[in-house]
Amino acid sequence: MGALREHYEKECVPALTKEYGYANVMEIPKLEKVVLNMGLGEAVQNPKIIEGAVEELTRIAGQKAVVTKAKKSIATYKLREGMPIGCRVTLRGERMYDFFSKLVNISLPRVRDFRGLSPKGFDGRGNYSMGVKEQIIFPEIDYDRIDKIKGLNITIVTTAADDASGRSLLKLMGMPFRK
Repeated sequence: MGALREHYEKECVPALTKEYGYANVMEIPKLEKVVLNMGLGEAVQNPKIIEGAVEELTRIAGQKAVVTKAKKSIATYKLREGMPIGCRVTLRGERMYDFFSKLVNISLPRVRDFRGLSPKGFDGRGNYSMGVKEQIIFPEIDYDRIDKIKGLNITIVTTAADDASGRSLLKLMGMPFRK
């Protein structure tokens, strides 16, 4: 069992129960999944970009990335339905905890001028989304082998009922929010 999951069970659960007075164990918010998504609009002109992105995302997540395809055709962008325009990975269980702890302890501190994450990234249901401008903050990415700086979106899905309890959960698990 990972250190983060242990930290969650030994410290976060009692703290959340105390703060919100949960009567049932199943009410206590927990991490459900972490979704990493890379949308690549320029793949329309250059389909080879996708392969590099899939490889990088697979390396970051430690799990194979899936290529996402366009749902609709948009003529303005010369986009046809079914064209590959990005990739994503959904992490659950142990891999999710490993990635989360790596994100909080290693990757985020490597961001230039990092002052904490915006507390505005919640969706109203206790889930948090954030963007990463450069994939090189992850230790798995070999700086010399990247063809292009790409950003990615990270969505952390929790079982929290509202933003307040979702924020408390992520803060207790070590997410560095701005004051």
